[in-house]
Amino acid sequence: MSRDRLMQIHSPEFQAMSERVLRATELTSRLNVLPFDDAAGKAALFEQILGRPLPERVTIYPPFFTDHGLNLELDERVFINQNCTFLDYAGIRIGERTMIGPKATFITVGHPVDPQERRGWLSGAPITVAENVWIGAGATILPGVSIGRDAVVAAGAVVADDVPPASLVTGGKATVHRQW
Repeated sequence: MSRDRLMQIHSPEFQAMSERVLRATELTSRLNVLPFDDAAGKAALFEQILGRPLPERVTIYPPFFTDHGLNLELDERVFINQNCTFLDYAGIRIGERTMIGPKATFITVGHPVDPQERRGWLSGAPITVAENVWIGAGATILPGVSIGRDAVVAAGAVVADDVPPASLVTGGKATVHRQW
């Protein structure tokens, strides 16, 4: 799915996505019951979930959830706390030295607002998070959002619009609170 693209439900592309969702769900459910100190078991499952090994200095604390996994790109020194969800079919890129608080959610797919189209189509757009960003606990990042370098997303913020570099966004519909 490319930027702001629609996918027809029950198409071959949708069927392939659905099969991957089942596989990713199976893999993450296995990951989330491993003992915390089973580094080798976690590494093997993350490799299957992401389609490649985790970068060496990436830290992810389970439980961890993704619906696809193959379109989640993590740069070096990313930290992801417990209970985070990445619906990554349209692509999520997390830049170097980014910290993500517990229960943060990244969503790249959804449905059109129009009731006639809602049940027949999926919509989606990628999420890009630049370097040295801090995403607070319980924040929700919506499709198509870009978050600039050194930005901070406050706990509980819902980010529907791009976040400028070196800024703090807060609130139920995240707005720029201040910039530096």
